[in-house]
Amino acid sequence: MGAMLAQQLVAAGERVVDVPPKLSSRIRLLDRGRIDKTDPNDARSAAIVAWRTPGLNVVNGEDEQRVAARLLADRYHQLTAQRTRSICRLHAVLCLLIEGGTSRALSAERAEKLLASVAASDPITRERVATARQFLTEIRTHDTARAETRKRSAEVIESSATTLTDIHGIGPVIAAIILGHTGDVRRFSSSGHFARHNGTAPIEASSGPKARHRLNPRGNRQLNHALHMAAVTQVGPVPIGRITYLDVRTWVAELTARELAPATVQKAYQTLSKVLRAAVDANLISHSPLPERPPAQGRASGDAVPQAS
Repeated sequence: MGAMLAQQLVAAGERVVDVPPKLSSRIRLLDRGRIDKTDPNDARSAAIVAWRTPGLNVVNGEDEQRVAARLLADRYHQLTAQRTRSICRLHAVLCLLIEGGTSRALSAERAEKLLASVAASDPITRERVATARQFLTEIRTHDTARAETRKRSAEVIESSATTLTDIHGIGPVIAAIILGHTGDVRRFSSSGHFARHNGTAPIEASSGPKARHRLNPRGNRQLNHALHMAAVTQVGPVPIGRITYLDVRTWVAELTARELAPATVQKAYQTLSKVLRAAVDANLISHSPLPERPPAQGRASGDAVPQAS
């Protein structure tokens, strides 16, 4: 049932329950031997599930603050994606204008300085500069819109009286994502149910008697990203500039000792490597403690995990 129709029925005083599609498809499979549906069959199977399953979530009226937070979170995500796309296209044009290209760490101010140093001496160069300036205008427009969205998000979060922002690492934008995409938390029967919803619950990848788990690529990825950013902010009191290669080796040994799947350890190491390279690009640290070209360890590409000794 559509979300809008469900809210209209709730507003009219009707009791509405949320029927998972998997349950209604099982009813169709047991009834007809097929899961494909028509409107009458789907309505009938949903009604059977609603009638015979007492533990279904009851749909409540939408909370205005949560709906507003969801709208702002989605808008911020869209603006960020558009800005990233404009940055990438601007970077491609600048690489054609500047000998040797330019680094990927690009901002509107830096791009303006680079364009000012280009001499538009021929028609092709003039058109490339004009195109680059159009991308630069788009980036500044996106920056202004993102700042305005952050301001409105802060207002909505403050008016909602949520305590999410009391947690270290959660600001107005992250709080808007969590509040908007979680909705009514009462619809989750347990913490494990919520973990499955946001993709933080690991997936079992056992082989034989050895129990292993790997990262979950499913779930609500925006909610997963918000929780990830909050967790990264809270990770350890060690400043990024004090991380050494020995620290990374020790960390990899700890992950391996927890019997995590090799792919999970590899993904964690690659993520750390990307963070350190980004810190170098942002001039937060002078160099990454990890080797630029790690020795291959059975993989054709990607950063190799250092072996603990």
